[in-house]
Amino acid sequence: MERKVARLNFNHDYPTSVISLLSSPDVCELVAAFLKEDKRLAMAGSLESLPAKEYLAVFAKVMIDDPTAYDQFSKEEILASLERFYSFYRSLLRVSVIKADNNHILGQEFKQIDRRFNELVLQCYRMLEEKLQGFGNRTFREVSAGTNASLLVRHHVWAAPERYQALNQFDFIDKVMLRPPLLMHTISNKRKGLFTAVDYNPIDHFNGKAGEWYCYPAKIGETLAFIYFQLDYLVNGLALANLFELAPKEDVIGHKPDVILLFGVPETEGMVSHYHHDDENGIWVGEVPYTDDTTYFGYMKKMCLTLHNLHQINHGLLPIHGSMVKIRFKNGKQKTVVFFGDSGAGKSESIEALQEVADDQIIAVDTIFDDMGSFKVTADGKVVAQGTETGAFVRLDDLSSSVAFNNMDRGVFLNPERKNARVIIPAAPFAEVVAQHDIDMWLYANNYDDGVGVHYFEAEAAAKEVFIAGKRKALGTTDEVGMTTTFFANPFGPVQEEAKTRPVIDKVFAALFKQGVPVGEIYTHLGNDKSPEALHASARALLKDLMEQ
Repeated sequence: MERKVARLNFNHDYPTSVISLLSSPDVCELVAAFLKEDKRLAMAGSLESLPAKEYLAVFAKVMIDDPTAYDQFSKEEILASLERFYSFYRSLLRVSVIKADNNHILGQEFKQIDRRFNELVLQCYRMLEEKLQGFGNRTFREVSAGTNASLLVRHHVWAAPERYQALNQFDFIDKVMLRPPLLMHTISNKRKGLFTAVDYNPIDHFNGKAGEWYCYPAKIGETLAFIYFQLDYLVNGLALANLFELAPKEDVIGHKPDVILLFGVPETEGMVSHYHHDDENGIWVGEVPYTDDTTYFGYMKKMCLTLHNLHQINHGLLPIHGSMVKIRFKNGKQKTVVFFGDSGAGKSESIEALQEVADDQIIAVDTIFDDMGSFKVTADGKVVAQGTETGAFVRLDDLSSSVAFNNMDRGVFLNPERKNARVIIPAAPFAEVVAQHDIDMWLYANNYDDGVGVHYFEAEAAAKEVFIAGKRKALGTTDEVGMTTTFFANPFGPVQEEAKTRPVIDKVFAALFKQGVPVGEIYTHLGNDKSPEALHASARALLKDLMEQ
């Protein structure tokens, strides 16, 4: 109840009629939770003062038009209590789970099973409502009355080394159905601190119980990640579906992942998040503790990206904390631009400002990656870029209303009523994300200086100095405040492995300057002046440069 999460196990209980719904043991359990939560309102002799079974029996009598339903309570009292329980139920994150054994549930069938349950809940509520109010409804609201989402899970056997055999007891998520716009809430809404290395493998003290954990097999770029999360973190698990490509079973069965994350471990060293490199098996393993703080989705997203980035650095690729877009202009030109910087520097805001000042000069802006990508130097000395995420994890606070509402119907919204509210929206197809993209310009998002426009570096050393320093004025999206510096503006991999990252940085910068790719900084002003005028002036200067190059 503290996490406001409800799992509906349709393999265990699946009502098919309003009477079976009202007599369901699971519904009785929900009513008991409601009555406990609502005990402040339960005056002696009120409907809420009854035990759960007796409470439900009143509604069952209403449903079959038994007049004894009103012996103790009036229709108005029963209707008011019905509305309170209905609101309580819909305040929970409700996720149905169907386990497919022996392939008896295939394709789209799991969605139809869930849809029928939603229709049943809505039918039951409306029948009770109309009987109690004494007339038929004239306005109908087709809300997600039963569930917010549904998961089809399967048991897959992957190539688990001996020390990882305990993970074979958990089901993999095979398909996900979301009912957007999906509004979800977590206790925490901000990330704190860095992820650090430990000399022990988290798998060695992992003791998760069967039925309490699921695995979301993700393609983070071309990295295969098995993301195991404890049941109470269903908010995070569902949000993954709008952010990372769900790996098909062909990539899971008989394969070994590059990355394993254990999210929601009862105890970790210092009760903070850690990672470990299992050299023997070639697996990066992360652990995140079960705390109120780690309910914030940023912990799951950033730990996944940290593990991915460490894997990339080990393979000679350079993780880029930034956004890459492909801009198509009305004059026929096409440019790919990478905006680089730490959280709150103004990467997303610069892209949005560019679109706002362009009028009809820009036909489209396609996102290649929104938060993290990788630069690779090819055998012929050319630098190309790849992404990691198929979705975008965007701060609602800084989005214009037009951008937010245009994506509302597909979004997963996290704590929309709070500061640092976020939305996760689909951004690019997986094939586009993992393709190798040319780079036409690379810009550092400078939110602390007073300049306007874009400054380009003539010397490689001067550019590296700015990018490596990673300066920004923190805006409170993490636990940092004021002027900060972060090695290479990326606390998710490069900070942890600076010695391994520096030679890769040198190689990439040398190749870019040899190619003649413009490397510079755009002044976003977000650290000092949040009004749009200065940022729009910088965006106009960038637009002019891109159209003239």
